[in-house]
Amino acid sequence: MVKKTVEDIEVSNKRVLVRVDFNVPQDKSSGEISDDARIQAALPTIQYLIDHQAKVILCSHLGRPKGEIKEELRLTRVGERLSRLLNKPVKCAPDCIGPEVEKLAEELKSSEVLLLENLRFHAQETKNDPEFARSLADLAEVYVNDAFGTAHRAHASTAGVAEYLPAVSGFLMEKEIRFLGKALADPARPFAMVVGGAKVADKIALLENIINKVDTLIIGGGMANTFLKAQGNDVGGSKVEDEQLDFARQLIEQANTKGKNILLPVDGVAADKLEPDAKHQVVNITECPPEWLLLDIGPRTIEQFKQALNPCKTIIWNGPMGVFEYSNFAEGTNTLATFIASLSATTIVGGGDSASAVKKLGLTDKFTHVSTGGGASLELLEGKTLPGISVLLDK
Repeated sequence: MVKKTVEDIEVSNKRVLVRVDFNVPQDKSSGEISDDARIQAALPTIQYLIDHQAKVILCSHLGRPKGEIKEELRLTRVGERLSRLLNKPVKCAPDCIGPEVEKLAEELKSSEVLLLENLRFHAQETKNDPEFARSLADLAEVYVNDAFGTAHRAHASTAGVAEYLPAVSGFLMEKEIRFLGKALADPARPFAMVVGGAKVADKIALLENIINKVDTLIIGGGMANTFLKAQGNDVGGSKVEDEQLDFARQLIEQANTKGKNILLPVDGVAADKLEPDAKHQVVNITECPPEWLLLDIGPRTIEQFKQALNPCKTIIWNGPMGVFEYSNFAEGTNTLATFIASLSATTIVGGGDSASAVKKLGLTDKFTHVSTGGGASLELLEGKTLPGISVLLDK
């Protein structure tokens, strides 16, 4: 899955439409951007285009306006922040299509930047409407997708536009494809995956795909409760997906048949309720008090997981080991993240809550790659073809 990048095409003096992911969190009261990481992630591609005299036209969504104009979801503040980060003016269009936008695009000079208004103010965007896609494509001569976080959506700006323009990846998209793609296709071994999070149902496709590729599969988080019950353990009042018990048993059997190393918690931190200040204690998995909840992995489990990961040359981590938002139940996630970050291996974090935990710990730079797309990275790890990637030109 090697795709052409922005470096493989001529962009000088050309109008280049760039799909970026500027869906940034904003303070609810002030509307100010509270985290500009997604804007910063797109800077290398934007700066490359500026340096190579392209006429840069950026498009993105923000929030979920569902086809309606919502003042609080305009991209004006994003444009202001981008202007400061680039240290150059960024023009903001009043819409993303239409005569006025076409005029602004036509008048754009080399190395200038135009930011289109929120794509999702138009319902046609998420419907991948051909006419809407053509209207976007008419603004430019080349298309660059650098929004990995939306690559699993077949929208007009992520897939439809590529029907009308030569389409390549930006640097962020290229990095995601390179690291996640190589980890699945040709990993340095031993290869381990750490899977956590709340629900087995959310990770079935991932587990079915990954069990054929890894040497070691480690399961933690709330989803581990279902696997533990499937093995006959009493997990107290912990949430269990009874409808997934058969799947859990089959996966464990499949792992054993294939000679895979599958690890589950042997102890955990149990609490009398799901509250930050709940009464809690470390218990063996076989001794969870009735009605108590397992909210984190325990110290013996952490050590076992560390021992299994220590010799690995490729590690992918997707999903926290417990309710890491509460400090009393964050030890498993924090300790494992810190340990994985210290290893001399290819270490990849698969977006979502795992990426949040890594960022909170200040470890982002210690991992080989932290994915910017929760849903997109999950679908790629599931072995699915992502529409926003498949439409790009092959190298």
